Amino acid sequence: MPSRRKFLQAGLLATAAAAPPSVVAAPVSETPSSLIGHAPSGMITLLQTTDVHCQIHPHDELFWENNQLTFRKAGGYAHLATAIETLRKKNPANTLLIDTGDMFQGSMLSVKTTGKAFVPILNALNYDLYLPGNWEVVYYKQNMQDLMGGLLAPKVCTNMFHDLGGGKKGDFIFQPYQIINRLGIKIGFLGYTDPLVPLRQSPLYSKGIVYTKPEENLKAYVALLKEQEKCDFVILLSHLGLSQQIALGNNPDCKGVDYIFGADTHERVRKPIQAEYTKIVEPGAFGSFIGQLDLTVKDGKIVRDTYQLIEVNPQKYPANKSVQAMVAEVEKPHQADIQRVLGYSTLPLYRNFVVENTIDTLIVDALKWKVNADVVLSNGFRFCPPRTADYTGNVPITEGYLHDMLPVDAPIQTGTATGAQILDWLEKELQNVFAQDASKRFGGWLIRFKGMKVEFKAFEKMGSRVQRVTIKDQLIDPQREYILCACERDGDPDDMLCRMRGVKNARNTAFTLHSMMKDYLKAFSPVTPALRQDAKILDAPQSLLSQVHGVDYNFQ
Repeated sequence: MPSRRKFLQAGLLATAAAAPPSVVAAPVSETPSSLIGHAPSGMITLLQTTDVHCQIHPHDELFWENNQLTFRKAGGYAHLATAIETLRKKNPANTLLIDTGDMFQGSMLSVKTTGKAFVPILNALNYDLYLPGNWEVVYYKQNMQDLMGGLLAPKVCTNMFHDLGGGKKGDFIFQPYQIINRLGIKIGFLGYTDPLVPLRQSPLYSKGIVYTKPEENLKAYVALLKEQEKCDFVILLSHLGLSQQIALGNNPDCKGVDYIFGADTHERVRKPIQAEYTKIVEPGAFGSFIGQLDLTVKDGKIVRDTYQLIEVNPQKYPANKSVQAMVAEVEKPHQADIQRVLGYSTLPLYRNFVVENTIDTLIVDALKWKVNADVVLSNGFRFCPPRTADYTGNVPITEGYLHDMLPVDAPIQTGTATGAQILDWLEKELQNVFAQDASKRFGGWLIRFKGMKVEFKAFEKMGSRVQRVTIKDQLIDPQREYILCACERDGDPDDMLCRMRGVKNARNTAFTLHSMMKDYLKAFSPVTPALRQDAKILDAPQSLLSQVHGVDYNFQ
């Protein structure tokens, strides 16, 4: 692969000043061919990766094929490097590589090195542009800036600002836009990451950062790119989640955006979703896929766009030796810890389904065993690739895989809440997942629990989704107080547990998520985290794989 230094010296990347639309300096760029006497023809190829979550090796990946679960190997940075190199060779001068976030969180190696192990690996792949994801802040603001600053390509984000105090918005943390010229075509990039980060994650992670909704400046920046900078094509890099991205694509502020390169919900869009004002794609997660958009240019104009999702099959794309050696080098000091086996599961472990999964069943089983509570709760995360059986016939749960499942080793907390509080909270949690207005969907899967059974209708209105709730095989009593257990998030109010406000008697136990899981596996391995339908959906399949509905899209 060509060195990033030579690439930058060639002047092929535009540089934009991080200033508001009214005072943005003219970007430095190559001279468009249309200004030197001819209008070229050819192809511009844009490649997108996203939500790799520090998965550096080939891993099991879940596919829904012929109405059943199918697993096969995918991903791994050394194989991803070969796939990218193969695609670049088809169009070396006019291929751009972009990552749209969640690069530094999701593995034990990331925790051990606070993300630093991944900077040289990312640089080796020669990206052309980055967008920070919602988890880039997991090691707090300064570390995020250091990690992103170590990446050689530009970073763009149009809705992250320094906090001047009290939530007062200061300067952009990253430049708000980027312009790249190829074949006489000016492509403008904007970037929006999830403004709900302070709510979805510990508010301490993002302390010192002000996030704004895309609608606050999207229209102005699209106008700047189209009218002042004369861009021929505008791409919005988005780490908002597919539902939010569809809602944005139907918002008039998005007029003038040609494509949204989406991220966050790990959706696999194989055919662009056509919203009212733009097209939307999202290329899965964990380095298992590359999204490829080809723009056909004829006589200096874009005449066609085609999109495909490329599966990173390790057999088809053998490991790049230099990247493989780099991966081995950064992992070597921690390899023994990462590979230490804590226990086994008799069932494949996965986290792809909206309503229930074996990984989360394992977690709540362990919580219920460890803590004397009526109901235990676990957040509806999406990160963590699946895992299937090894040569033993069972699924190994290593120290590294424990970090994949639970990258943040949070303290376990208990508290009490009334049945009325729980019912109100359940309605809010269901609204976060299934809101009819896509812009109000929170981004995660359904909350997981044990000790409580809930029957619900996903597509009813807010306040009418919960149909039946039982705790200890009895209908929930609105007046009764119940003991709850979940993990504590740094920075949350003292009376909040798993986003439920007004919890009483909140206190931390002596256990953390990791110590609890290790104790449980030591006592019961091999475990069998069979699905129980503790949450039962009444108006959709239990095997629902996406929150997205009403558009031409299915997760596969």
